[in-house]
Amino acid sequence: MKRLLLTGAAGGLGRAIRPHLARFAETVRVSDIADLGAVAPHEEAVRCDLSDAAAVRDLVAGCDGIVHLGGISVEDKFSKIVGANIVGLYNLYEAARAEGQPRILFASSNHTIGFYRQDEHLDAAAPLRPDGLYGVSKCFGEALARMYFEKFGQETALVRIGSCMEKPTNYRMLSTWMSYEDFLALIGCIFRAPRLGCPVIWGVSDNDTRWWDNSAVSYLGWRPRDNAERFRAELEASLPRPAPDAPMALYQGGQFTQDPIFEEK
Repeated sequence: MKRLLLTGAAGGLGRAIRPHLARFAETVRVSDIADLGAVAPHEEAVRCDLSDAAAVRDLVAGCDGIVHLGGISVEDKFSKIVGANIVGLYNLYEAARAEGQPRILFASSNHTIGFYRQDEHLDAAAPLRPDGLYGVSKCFGEALARMYFEKFGQETALVRIGSCMEKPTNYRMLSTWMSYEDFLALIGCIFRAPRLGCPVIWGVSDNDTRWWDNSAVSYLGWRPRDNAERFRAELEASLPRPAPDAPMALYQGGQFTQDPIFEEK
């Protein structure tokens, strides 16, 4: 690609993958509402509020692909979630429609299906069971992307990210973990595919205890290489196991299933 846009570049996952995106594009345009820090020679930094439609249109202009990590990534007040994850996503898709329909990787979430039990194994056809308002916003995002694909042909990879970080930090993540390198490999597969469509992709490494089946997207050629099992002994030495009836041991969404509705002040 000539130019790849990364939204949410100042977030935890954005910061982790940002230094590696030069392998996919000559120029990487990084964006966030927060401070973006030092800018590399191959980067363009654009501070942008996703709720500002005109600013988002300018942000997307000239981009060949978009990795969309921007927005609220945890349970929060509805007023915050709606601005970033619903209005902001609509603005992104309208900008993409006006600017030549660059392919999009949309960071959806395992919290779209958080109320499934951990002994249930899911494929992409499993009905949605969001575990909070954040999860609901990602369900909206998947539906919005599907509509733009059906109506306009806008291609999007709906990546339901499990727990993408350096290593698992609790027992649930032995099933949900996705390594940075596996995510970067997935990004490459998504933007190289001759035809993408609008598939649901479970964002998870090749963990022994994973709950999710990606056989429907085997055409992408993505083969995760990492496995959370190598961290099991470290976790067992440092963390007590949760009680069998605790949300962290019972539901795929873990503690998110027990979060309250955060009241507006």
